[in-house]
Amino acid sequence: MKLKRSTVVISLLVVLGLAGCSQSPEAKEAKYLEKGKKEFQKKNYPVAILHFKNAMTAKPQDSEPYYQLGISYLALNDIQTGGGYLKRATELNPKHTAAQLRFAELLAGGDKENVEDAQQRALKVLSVLPDDVGALDVLAVTELRLGEPESAEQHLQQALHKSPGHLQTSITLAQVRLARKDVAGAEQALKQAAELSPKLPDPRVYLGGFYMAQGKMAEAEQEYRRALAIDPKNGSALLSLAALQTKQGQMDQAEQTYRQISALPDKQYRPMHALFQFRNGKRDEAIKELEKLNAADSSDRNVRTELVSAYLSVNRPSDAEKLLTAALKKNRLDTDALMQRASIYLDSGKYTEAQTDLNQVLHYQSGSAQAHYLLSRISRAKGDSALQQQELGQVLQLKPDYLAARVDMAELLLKNNAAQSALQLLDEAPENQKQNLAVIVPRNWALIALGRFTDARRDVDRILAAAPIPEALLQDASLKLAQKDYAGARAEVEKVLGKNPGDVRALSALLQIYAAQKQVPAGLQKLREYAAKEPSAAPVQELLGQVLLQSGDRAGARQALNAAVAASPALLTADLLLSQLDVMEGKQDDARKRLAGIVSAHPANVPARQMTALIDIGDGKNAAAIEQYRKVLELDPKNIDAMNNLAYLLADGKQADEALKYAQMAKQLSPENAAVDDTLGWTYYQKGLYQLAVTHLESAGARQDNARRRYHLAMAYLKAGDPVRGRQALNQALKMDPNIPESRVAQQAFGSAGK
Repeated sequence: MKLKRSTVVISLLVVLGLAGCSQSPEAKEAKYLEKGKKEFQKKNYPVAILHFKNAMTAKPQDSEPYYQLGISYLALNDIQTGGGYLKRATELNPKHTAAQLRFAELLAGGDKENVEDAQQRALKVLSVLPDDVGALDVLAVTELRLGEPESAEQHLQQALHKSPGHLQTSITLAQVRLARKDVAGAEQALKQAAELSPKLPDPRVYLGGFYMAQGKMAEAEQEYRRALAIDPKNGSALLSLAALQTKQGQMDQAEQTYRQISALPDKQYRPMHALFQFRNGKRDEAIKELEKLNAADSSDRNVRTELVSAYLSVNRPSDAEKLLTAALKKNRLDTDALMQRASIYLDSGKYTEAQTDLNQVLHYQSGSAQAHYLLSRISRAKGDSALQQQELGQVLQLKPDYLAARVDMAELLLKNNAAQSALQLLDEAPENQKQNLAVIVPRNWALIALGRFTDARRDVDRILAAAPIPEALLQDASLKLAQKDYAGARAEVEKVLGKNPGDVRALSALLQIYAAQKQVPAGLQKLREYAAKEPSAAPVQELLGQVLLQSGDRAGARQALNAAVAASPALLTADLLLSQLDVMEGKQDDARKRLAGIVSAHPANVPARQMTALIDIGDGKNAAAIEQYRKVLELDPKNIDAMNNLAYLLADGKQADEALKYAQMAKQLSPENAAVDDTLGWTYYQKGLYQLAVTHLESAGARQDNARRRYHLAMAYLKAGDPVRGRQALNQALKMDPNIPESRVAQQAFGSAGK
């Protein structure tokens, strides 16, 4: 039978398709591994990762795709994800020596437990490959970290015996000898490496770096020149020489060297001359050069990153944003561009846009500590401390040495009166960070909050001896205030204000000192004087407005808060205080208008929504208040006040079943809260569970008594069959406040019961 041509073609396509479908898992894995490795060599890591994940899907129990994924994520500086894949590779195949060693290298930089784990992994590799130089190097590093420099040197000598020209071993040996203060021995190790590899430039570059660190500039330059004699286009040697020339003030020679560097074939060196220009004040010329490089090759991420940084440094964020948006139109997988654009959005207050970009980054790089850190900054800007803490916790889990995240978390804990937790967090910082001022300063505040003044005094004195930074002066003032040395405390604060009259922390400390001396009016007068010197400083005017509001000077408070808003329209806290002032003066419509403006511009602003809800309640608009609280809980699911108030309104509105859900959640989150117990008790009352109502209402009154809670308790006693105690509670409530709405409801209940 003769087949039609179209039938033959279709049959062939089906056969080809079936052949593709029947490809073995091994063949699929090999194909994707090959593609991934090619992309990896081109440094196109996100695409390489996609291929390696396909290889992993084809053979999920083979270790090789996991290893390739691990080194790909490490190339993207995603240490957590990369380490996770390397660990999985070693679990699937403990004899995968490359995975074992790469994972051991990561562990060797961690705490003692991780270093010991790395040591065991290196030993296991050596049990299989006794002459493996890489394993000997890792073993030596772990021994050095564990305080065994002699053993480390022995293993490095063993490695050099096996491979005399292995540069990394010589470098590690030099580091070990420097740790033992054997400078001559370190020099000898590097000189020997250079002599053993006379045709390689890198040993000479490292030796030059050693001399430069020792202050021997002539010897350093000689070694760099020797390296360049071997390879005139060696980027490391040229960069080192340029750095030396810059350090010695030879700017013309340095510029010529940087021109040579930028002309090298490797793309990573292209922006170097422009960056030199930028650092030395020729910013316009540098930006033009970077723009030219970017126009010539828009795929060069290194150049683009430097151009973005330059735009931001000269306050041209819109140009940086346009550049990144154009890049993302070409490649939506460009996580570098997403991260950079998110940072720009964050700095300009575009939180929703920033969050969208960061979520996209995390879709491709789930272990990106930087993305989680930026999300924590968004949460802080929105006033969502719970989510901020969650994101910071994620950052520190992914990257324990992320200093900014650790400091932010400590400051958040201090703000939430968790000084002991803050202290513990800071004490868990890596050893090389513990002497950093960024750690010492918040640690001092934690010590002061805990009353450990002697410990704090030691560190404060140490900082002040080095440099009288404002933070240390304020801590000194706090310690002196604790000793009732008011004059000394005030003197330290005034040193800070002498340099910066608008330092709000110092002004707050000054008020605290005057208050401790029972001289509040004098403190307020001082604040007025400083505020008069800083009429355009929004935070200072806001502080003055806040203090005047608390003191009862509403007119003065309004004037100061208006000045704060005029100086900085984005200062939402001042606008919120003005809304509060409007309510206090019976100007509900003005308050509503102001709050509506805040919510319109910043839909995620929780305080504005909560204040609007309170105004709604005051106006009897409970349904509107309920909707506001629902929106607050969408934004901040653990907001106790919103949860509790929503439950109370629902219970009062005969929606007790839904109210109970929120009341029980609030109780779980805040078990010692009197207001929460009152709401839960009232909800049980509305459901007809009167004995349960009594239990919680009694608990609320015992913790913090007021008229409303007494009325609730009176009605619960009555319904629970105890009218005598109910009448007693009612009488007590009437003495406290006979005019609140609960008074009428309670009296009606008892009147009906009397009939």
